[in-house]
Amino acid sequence: MVNQFKNKTILITGGTGTIGGELTLQLLKFKPKQIRVYSRNESRQYYLLEKLGHPQNVRALIGDVRDRERLSFAMKGVNIVFHAAALKHVPFCEYNPNEAVKTNIIGSQNVIDSALNNSVNKVIGISTDKAADPCSVMGVSKLMMEKLFINTNYFTPPEGTKFSCVRFGNVSWSDGSVLQVWKKQAEKSGEINMTNKDMTRFLMSTKQAVGLTLKAAELAKGGEIFILKMPSIRIDDLAGLFISKHFPGKKIRIKEIGNRAGEKIHEDLLGGSDPAKRIVANDEMFILVPSANINNLKQDVFDYKGFKDITGDKKYSSDKHQKPKEISKII
Repeated sequence: MVNQFKNKTILITGGTGTIGGELTLQLLKFKPKQIRVYSRNESRQYYLLEKLGHPQNVRALIGDVRDRERLSFAMKGVNIVFHAAALKHVPFCEYNPNEAVKTNIIGSQNVIDSALNNSVNKVIGISTDKAADPCSVMGVSKLMMEKLFINTNYFTPPEGTKFSCVRFGNVSWSDGSVLQVWKKQAEKSGEINMTNKDMTRFLMSTKQAVGLTLKAAELAKGGEIFILKMPSIRIDDLAGLFISKHFPGKKIRIKEIGNRAGEKIHEDLLGGSDPAKRIVANDEMFILVPSANINNLKQDVFDYKGFKDITGDKKYSSDKHQKPKEISKII
């Protein structure tokens, strides 16, 4: 993996978010030539630079993925792009669908166009399990992002820019995550709000999410979707673990408030997969393998060492893979 990033120029959109910030931190270990942190929040740019100690090879670039001209300029001389910029909160996307389209779809197309115009080597788009069989605006917009990324490979030459994606579950303690919200609620009122006790969700740590992203950049040949095999948990079990771990001995009430707009009861990592696509897996992850004619490459190019073909298995649902003990380690 060192060879993937050493002496490379890397751009991270949404670079001051939870994932973008951790990506920057981890990538610095591989001695890249330069990391360009691209986001529209100047305060968070400064806080990130302070946290990192203002390294000479990190550049803070103010910009929005909606601004194609600015994005294209920021991508000049870039080798690898990690596209983390997005509107991610399901209810906000439900009530502001036009804004979700501008950022998650049009912004992603701007990333694609800018990468092609600047002959970037690889682009990794960060998606979500909510893109699998989506029922929310956020899920649909991220599925469209996946489709744009993956299908762009159909018309790029074999030596051209490679586009791939990763799918995340919920990232524990990320900006605006339920754990952050619960902590503030419990400290303020001694009560936390739980949407629906029967809901199940996949959960991963920030380091797991970034590890998957870096591994995807290493393995990507263009057109894949990489998915970590994550444990899941019922929301009421998560609430119980959270209280016992962070407020031991205290009586914290749990108030069930019902589903929010656009929310599913269960998530499925592989749902919505093109039935023509292969699925391969090892102990850590799945790879949704692109169709044979993508990138004009032979299908044997998409053989991955240590992965087994599991194409017949199309389900990996959060209600079937509950592992509270694993979840307790990351909350």
